[in-house]
Amino acid sequence: MEPELDPDEFVYCSIPHNARTGANFICTFQEAEGQTLILRRAEAEKHQLGSTFLCRKITLRVHSSLEAVGLLATVAAELAQHGISANCVSAYYHDHLFVPADQAERAVELLRQLQARSQ
Repeated sequence: MEPELDPDEFVYCSIPHNARTGANFICTFQEAEGQTLILRRAEAEKHQLGSTFLCRKITLRVHSSLEAVGLLATVAAELAQHGISANCVSAYYHDHLFVPADQAERAVELLRQLQARSQ
């Protein structure tokens, strides 16, 4: 897995469809209610965007297939056993977990332990 913790804090924002913010985001998703953005906390504050879920991003550095079965389920279950929520985003090369900022270091530790048990 090789979990890697990003040093920045991130947040989730929701804006109306087709709204332009000028903000740099790392992820966007269109929902019926509006457009969800995931962006750095500082960027949301700079553009005065309301936000929720102060989090940190953990990237699983293994190149995982978008068709792989079970990796994120195993990871999410491990974190859930320790009361840590994980919002998972699968991208082309890696999976990314957004975990509560105050639990991020513990989450990385747990994922490294899980990795060691799996080898």
